[in-house]
Amino acid sequence: MATATRLRRLGAAACVATAASGAFLLQPSFSANDRGNGPSSLGAVRQRISDPNAVVPSRAAQEAALISASASNPLDILVIGGGATGSGVALDAVTRGLRIGLVEREDFSSGTSSRSTKLIHGGVRYLEKAVFNLDYGQLKLVFHALEERKQVIENAPHLCHALPCMTPCFDWFEVVYYWMGLKMYDLVAGLRLLHVSRYYSAQESVELFPTLARKGNNKSLKGTVVYYDGQMNDARLNVGLACTAAVAGAAVLNHAEVVALLKDEASNRTIGARIRDNLSGKEFDIYAKVVVNAAGPFCDSLRKMADQDAKPMICPSSGVHIVLPDYYSPEGMGLIVPKTKDGRVVFMLPWLGRTIAGTTDSNTSITLLPEPHEDEIQFILDAICDYLNVKVRRTDVLSAWSGIRPLATDPSAKSTESISRDHVVCEDYPGLVTITGGKWTTYRGMAEDAVNAAIKSGNLTPENGCLTSKLQIVGGDGWDPASFTVIAQQYVRMKNSHGKVVPAVMDTAAARHLSHAYGTFAERVAAIAQNENLGKRLAHGYPFLEAEVAYCARNEYCESAIDFIARRSRLAFLDTDAASKALPRVIEILATEHKWDNSRQKYELEKAKEFLETFKSSKNAQFHDGKHVYVLNGGKFSGLNSGAKEYACHAQHKGIVTHQ
Repeated sequence: MATATRLRRLGAAACVATAASGAFLLQPSFSANDRGNGPSSLGAVRQRISDPNAVVPSRAAQEAALISASASNPLDILVIGGGATGSGVALDAVTRGLRIGLVEREDFSSGTSSRSTKLIHGGVRYLEKAVFNLDYGQLKLVFHALEERKQVIENAPHLCHALPCMTPCFDWFEVVYYWMGLKMYDLVAGLRLLHVSRYYSAQESVELFPTLARKGNNKSLKGTVVYYDGQMNDARLNVGLACTAAVAGAAVLNHAEVVALLKDEASNRTIGARIRDNLSGKEFDIYAKVVVNAAGPFCDSLRKMADQDAKPMICPSSGVHIVLPDYYSPEGMGLIVPKTKDGRVVFMLPWLGRTIAGTTDSNTSITLLPEPHEDEIQFILDAICDYLNVKVRRTDVLSAWSGIRPLATDPSAKSTESISRDHVVCEDYPGLVTITGGKWTTYRGMAEDAVNAAIKSGNLTPENGCLTSKLQIVGGDGWDPASFTVIAQQYVRMKNSHGKVVPAVMDTAAARHLSHAYGTFAERVAAIAQNENLGKRLAHGYPFLEAEVAYCARNEYCESAIDFIARRSRLAFLDTDAASKALPRVIEILATEHKWDNSRQKYELEKAKEFLETFKSSKNAQFHDGKHVYVLNGGKFSGLNSGAKEYACHAQHKGIVTHQ
């Protein structure tokens, strides 16, 4: 009876979705009143951003521009926070012709924005809730996210792509249920559809995903339903947004912390912020007509600077992910289980040549460097184990990290019982507009809403409306998936080997990596590799080149070793051990670029090692397997079986663990 009811409700909701989708698709993508004054404005902005000779202003020039924002000549908007939303706000506002500044305490994408699931998705789970709770509000959220999903992929084609995701079915009800649900997902996407979902038989599914289990919970695999969502390189996309804003005219500054808000004594309105440059220690004031608080999980800290009695609006949630070797999943297919035996969602996705698995959703405290708990890592391993025919081992975990989701409540709402997955924009203190909540997929729409609120708050006069729905970031305009072939054919990797400079082929892996990471600017990196003898790989088994360190220091505001291993490249997230081994060379190149002395180089190495210790790979974490206890990096292990002893002996030989 319950099954029949669920299917009837699913069918009825499909009719509602059809009508809603039709109405949604008939709406124009933008109007002259709210999205711009025609193609001329967009064309001028595009030309500036896509200029092949475009370079970002130096960090010193950006700081000088911010310091020049005085009380008599303030910025239109000062954005605090350089994550996806903050960088999106800066890009949106500057392309409307406003005078914009942005400051970030750490680095662009140093917080939640670099620790995401890497999916650009509409929200299959939200659609399910909309159906079974008959919640049209949830349905509208899915509509909006699906619209934004396609725009994100189109605006950063080198960093984003469509990814097929397989949902395994172990009884025929699941086949019908997921097929109908995902067809509805296609329907709601409408013209924004990436690819059509479809059913695959058990045999076809195993051919597509060889490590998929043939049995689950004593049931045979009946087949799978494959649908499509988007995938991204989140931190590089975030850095790209910040650099695009800089090229468009915004003054963006990382490693610059807000120590106090400036207020007008007469009106009690926020009129700027006191900033400390964390690299030099220098402090200065920035004045602005409106301050936008886009500090993610830390937005309450900023609100308390405006009012010590501010009621919290963030309910932080921890999301843990792990990275496994590539053989856990095929290159072009993800695996998503919407509901495990304990009701949670798990996934395994190919990402940058490895497999990312997750995730958890649990209460947490807010901290700069959240760490995954061992039980959360073990939950993920146990969950994916049920759906794979390979042995899932803790020792295979190359990296593990935790991110903080800033789930938000609206401080102006009468009821605070419901924590929203949607974003919240509010101005609960004059001159301070807060934008928080939401998700990566909808960052652009969130930024648009925040800029609209800031314009209203400060009575600003933009030259045009929002242009970002059709605006590609730097490196995206003119990029083609085959662009890597030019790099492979026209460049070589000159590298130092035992005191001699020797040429090496620009192999397909390296060329493809450069093309996808830097888009149309990849040839600039390849030229450095060829002409400055920086063509050597930074880590065995990974395509990252020494030339990237120099390029990012010159063109992407890479100011520390952590900036590079975590955000400019993704080595810390892919393989903690490989990142650790690459550090000395990364620091050596950055020292040349930034003229660091020995003490600064030593400091960078210490800070980077402390950072990597928060990534609980199998080589820097304590874990247990039944009665076996492993404490790596100078710890102990006991009660080992023969297989564990073999691993431990190997680890001792490699200097990974000691036996006490």
